[in-house]
Amino acid sequence: MERIVEIEKFDAEESSEITLRPDIWSEYIGQEQIKKNLGVFIEASKKREEALDHVLFFGPPGLGKTTLALIIANEMNANIKVTAAPMIEKSGDLAAILTNLEEGDILFIDEIHRLSPAVEEILYSSMEDFRIDIIIGSGPAAQTVKIDLPRFTLIGATTRAGMLSNPLRDRFGMNFRMQFYTPDELAKIISQASLKLDKEIIHEACIEIAKRSRGTPRIALRLLRRVRDFADVADESDILYSRTQYALNELGINSHGFDEMDIRLLNLLISAKGKAMGLSTIAAALSEDEGTVEDVLEPYLIANGYLERTAKGRKATRSTYEILDIPIEQAEEERLF
Repeated sequence: MERIVEIEKFDAEESSEITLRPDIWSEYIGQEQIKKNLGVFIEASKKREEALDHVLFFGPPGLGKTTLALIIANEMNANIKVTAAPMIEKSGDLAAILTNLEEGDILFIDEIHRLSPAVEEILYSSMEDFRIDIIIGSGPAAQTVKIDLPRFTLIGATTRAGMLSNPLRDRFGMNFRMQFYTPDELAKIISQASLKLDKEIIHEACIEIAKRSRGTPRIALRLLRRVRDFADVADESDILYSRTQYALNELGINSHGFDEMDIRLLNLLISAKGKAMGLSTIAAALSEDEGTVEDVLEPYLIANGYLERTAKGRKATRSTYEILDIPIEQAEEERLF
């Protein structure tokens, strides 16, 4: 079952999301420091008439890594090839992509940490020396053929930077960590997107959606589309605050952006009475796999101080008790703090 506040992209969401994506710097809201630095590097590369150095974006899903890559291509007046690491199964697949690139092109690889070691090996020489070595034949008759590549820019995106090998990470000239967005930034994104949807939205409604969007533009845009559905069915020309509140409550998202799964996780941690709980125990109790808990459920809760990772496991914080309006007993408080 798909959660409305799921950070990962839904399969049916791809086409509609692209239409709401900004195309130029002036439309891209948030990640100000990244934008500022990238602007300098892009301008310098254009002045030297060189390809931009390789770029790595890392951070939770839905924060705009792919959108930034598309804007970089637009600013550099370059063609961009977009792919994902799971689609590159063999070294030959990557070699085919690389040999079809032209001077100044951009190759964007999403979830780059999922590349196999054999495919990674091809990337090392192509990123550093703009050359790939292909082995033709096998056994004593095998020959190595060196193929020169045009100077291109690799943009990698990953949700798990710690899983990238050091040799690969070191070959990126620029590394940027994507941050969660503030409610004000999300409200601007929602307001801008509503114009593309031809549906006016009042400012208070923007703020309400933003507060429940877990600091993530992808979720904010998804909620905007669902709230628009409620407004359309009610024959309302604009998206009003009252309709927004009603729609979000019907979708099961509270004022902090938590849905049923988040509440279950936090209540589970509170039931431990201040003791740390292991990831495998949490996953089993929630009937989820460990990767989903670690990559989807936890990042927002940790970033906002509702969950703490320790050497012994996961613990609820004081903020968790306060937000769920649950009193902390003395024994629990001693274990927690």
